[in-house]
Parts: sequence; structure tokens; C-alpha cells
Amino acid sequence: MKPLVTYWNATPISAVAPHYLLLWVSALILAYEPVRWLVHTWMDPSYDSKGFFVFALCATLFTWSMTSPKVTCRPNDKKKPYALLGGSAVVRLIGQVAAVNVIGALTLIIDVYALCKIAAVENRKRALSPLWLALCFAFSLPLERIIQRTIGYMLQGFSAAGACRILGVFHDNVVCHGVRILINARDVMVDLPCSGARSVLLLLFFYCACAALSRFNVRVAIAGLFVALLSALLMNMLRICLLSVGLAYPVFGIDVMAQPWHDLIGLMTLGLGCLPVVWWGRQFYVPQKELPPVLDRACFLVPESLKKDGWWLQDTQKTKDKMPYVRVGAAISFVFLALFITAMPRTALDVVRKDLPLSLPYSLNGIVGISIPLRSAEAQYFTQYGGSAEKRQYGSHGLMMVRTSAPLRHLHAPDACLRGLGMTVEYKGVDYSSIPSAIYKATDQTGAAYRIAVSFIPEDKSHITPNVSEAVWHWLQKPGQSWMAVQRISPWDTPFESNQRFDQAFIAALDLDPDNSPILIAHSGVKL
Repeated sequence: MKPLVTYWNATPISAVAPHYLLLWVSALILAYEPVRWLVHTWMDPSYDSKGFFVFALCATLFTWSMTSPKVTCRPNDKKKPYALLGGSAVVRLIGQVAAVNVIGALTLIIDVYALCKIAAVENRKRALSPLWLALCFAFSLPLERIIQRTIGYMLQGFSAAGACRILGVFHDNVVCHGVRILINARDVMVDLPCSGARSVLLLLFFYCACAALSRFNVRVAIAGLFVALLSALLMNMLRICLLSVGLAYPVFGIDVMAQPWHDLIGLMTLGLGCLPVVWWGRQFYVPQKELPPVLDRACFLVPESLKKDGWWLQDTQKTKDKMPYVRVGAAISFVFLALFITAMPRTALDVVRKDLPLSLPYSLNGIVGISIPLRSAEAQYFTQYGGSAEKRQYGSHGLMMVRTSAPLRHLHAPDACLRGLGMTVEYKGVDYSSIPSAIYKATDQTGAAYRIAVSFIPEDKSHITPNVSEAVWHWLQKPGQSWMAVQRISPWDTPFESNQRFDQAFIAALDLDPDNSPILIAHSGVKL
């Protein structure tokens, strides 16, 4: 095998034009902070990101293509580096000014595309599409959390409605209300992890990988995108149906909600969802075309040589002599522009007041509360961009409240913060026995386990939900009001009755009306 540098067609650093070196410096300046943040999301347990594996797969595909020889003498577009760097600068500027890290990280997608074009992966024997490979890399960003928080509730409702229609064809005793399904007296719930966001992202990533290998044209790519989306949503509905039927009619006593059965059903339906994408990729695969060597040189090398050295172009020699200085001047300008962009102050658009009124009850169940200072990680997590947060301890029960008028940025499910504190977190579903509450089991490094119950409540207390994506969904429709996240913490082995009494006490103290929550089909639901 030839050395890797041979396939790259690299030239010595001393032979590289100065303006290209300056452009690389500008690109590195713009990419430094997004790269640092992206690597942090891979390592920080609060993100629960599998982005590194996506990056590793993209790097493997890139290396696999680059280690094959070029099959054409087609030259690269020399104007493209400027255009791509300009696009990176604009994206990076928006992310810097708005203080949204994900926007700044989009710069890296442009950089990956530029790197693929420089390596000419589309002109190699094992050809790849630079655009689709760059889009594959985009899935290394924490996209699932963004989708869950923005359109997660809509996907929940869509998946639940589709599953209800399918179940209704085969079963008469199916009752559906919103994201809840009652079948054979068993209450199940299409919860946030099963909203379909994860299956949509996995299928779209698989589709982008297939598109990079098959090198779809625009018409085929758009049609295939709809095929992948439809397949992802249908397979998620099928998964919900299988889990619902498995709960209603257990086979051989198998608990479909327990491991490994729960994940095996998910993997099986995901595999079925990949089949239409594989068929689409094979159907519209574009093979690499190789011209005969003589014809290839005649098409590309000869025109370039004539354009560069033709005797009839001598009149423009003075203009050509000035071009290197123009290019270097433009490259230096890009360096200063990159430094200026990265030095601009970050001003989040949705920063809110930090003095929002928030008062925890003085006592609950006759126990006077003791104020507990927020940990530094908690304070940063909940109040970095405004809002208020307080925590109190009432005997063995703890109460933490967060209030903000920008829930899209500030409100989070507790699992992210708990993982960031080094705890192992398990989602246990939703409890409707007092008010709708998402239940988590958090275990610290010493083995101590805690029950975390969280509810999200709007300022007018008109709708109580256990789902942060539903809270954001309602806030987007009525952005003028603030929302509260109310967390109750107790030892995991605390009796059910004790947790109920504490919940009832804080419900009375906050003057909440549980009847404002969605209609309850049963006292508790099993999450899907």
C-alpha cells in the first residue's frame, strides 16, 4: 500500500502558497471553540451523547475513501476555500453573538465539507459525496436533546396517534387519550424517550451514510429523505404497538419493558426501518466513472496548462503578477476577521431576569424547611442565563424549584444535571397519583439511591405536565408567561404513603389544582 500522503497528493509545506496557509490559520481560529465544545459534549455525562462514535464512523469512511487512488485529473476549484471560509465566518458570528454553541458548531460541518473537497474524495476510486459525509458528521452534535426539547411533544402525539390507529385495527378494547394508550386494562404511555426523535435521528444518519456512499443527485436525495423519515416514524409506531401488546398479553411471562427485551424490540424495528433506506441506496447508486487516461488528461490537464502558460495571455501577465499579493491581502483580512469574531462578547438572546420571585414553603407536613445552597454546577445549570432557583430540605424530603421565562434554554429534565454530578440515573416513567410527575432513580458513587419526581408548572397554573418538551411546546404558543420546574427528592426506599403526603403538602402550599393536568385514564402509566 502506498503511504497515506501519496493518496492525499500532498505537497511540502514550503511549496504551499502563503495565502492558503493563512486561510488554514483563519479556519483553525474559527473552529477552535466549536471543537472544544463538541468534544466536551462527548465527554460530559450530562449530555449522554454518542457523538464520538458518529465521528469515528465518519473518520473511517473518510480514510477508506482517501486511501484509494484518484481516478481523474480534474482540478479543484481554487475559489471554493474563500467561499467556504466566508460561510464559516458568518455561521460562527451568529453562534458567537447569540451565545448558542450548537450554531457555532455548525462551522465544523462546513470545515468537514471543505476537508473532503481538498482530499477530493468524490474523485477517488472509492468515491464519497463530500456534502453527505459532512452531513453525517453533523449527527455527532447533541441533536437528540434539541429535537426532544423543541418538537419532542409533537412527535409523541404523532407516534401515539399512529400506534392507536394500528392497534384499533387488531383490537377492539383500545382507548387513546393524547400520548396515553389503554389496552386490555393496561395503561401505557408514549413518553419522551419514545417520541420518535431517536429513531428519526438514527434513520437519518443511516440515510446520510448511504447517500455518501451512493452519491445521490438532488432529486433522488430529496425523495429518499422522505422515505427515510416515513420509515423512521412507521417503525416507531410499530415499536410502540409491539410494546403495548406485549404489556397487555405477556408471552411466557416476558416483561417487554425489562432488559434485554425492551432494547431488542427497538433494535429489531430499527433494523426493519433501515431496509427501505438500503433498497433506496442500492437502487440509485451512482458508480464512479473513469475516463480513459488520454481523454482525462485532454479534458483537464491540457486546458489548465494552456490557460496558465498560453503565449496569447502575455498581455495579462502584469495582472497575474499582482494576484499573489491580492490573495495574501485577502487571507490576512480573513485572519483578522476570525480574531474579531471570536473576541466578540457572547450575548444570549433569551437571557431573563435573575430576580424572578420564587419562594419555597416555610414548612411542609409540620417540618420547618432548611435552606440548602445550590451546588456550583446546579447554579450554573439552572441560572446561568437568568431565572431563579432555590432548594430546601424538609426532614428526609427535599424540594427544589426553578423559575424562568425562557424554558427552552433554562428548564431541563433532572437526569442531565444528575449525570453531570456523577450519578447514575434511571428513568422510571410517569406517576399520576398526585400530580403528573416524571420519576427518576439517581444513585451516587456511594451507592445511595434517591427518588426524583419532577413536574413543570406554568405561571397561571393552568397545565401541569411531567414532560419538559410539553412545557416548551405550550410556552412557544404562549411565550409571555414563566414556567416552574418543581423537583421532590427523597431516599429511594421511602414508603409510597410518605411521598404522597409530602406531595399533597406542597400541592396545598403552592395552591395547585391537580385537575388542571390532562385527563387521567389511570393512576399511573408505564412508559414506553
